[in-house]
Amino acid sequence: MALEEVVKAVQGRLPVFLDGGIRRGTDVFKALALGASGVFIGRPVVFSLAVDGEAGVRKVLQMLHDEFELTMALSGCRSIKEISRSHITTPWDSPRVTPRL
Repeated sequence: MALEEVVKAVQGRLPVFLDGGIRRGTDVFKALALGASGVFIGRPVVFSLAVDGEAGVRKVLQMLHDEFELTMALSGCRSIKEISRSHITTPWDSPRVTPRL
């Protein structure tokens, strides 16, 4: 929840990276949409290494990559630079009222 506030506070003077909570490609997308410069992936890699060694790490990284690409495509983003805050909603966003037609 603090990521967006930290990004605003540094005002582009420093890159902001998210470390923790990344389990799926959608988590990477959300972090980038909230302004992170990048993410660190620890637990999925360590767990997959313990289970299946190098092959497990390759598999989990490929899964994250594929999920991230799918999320980008479904959001209409052709490049990472196109990911913006408007692509996600958070629990702390103001409610959006949709007009009835």
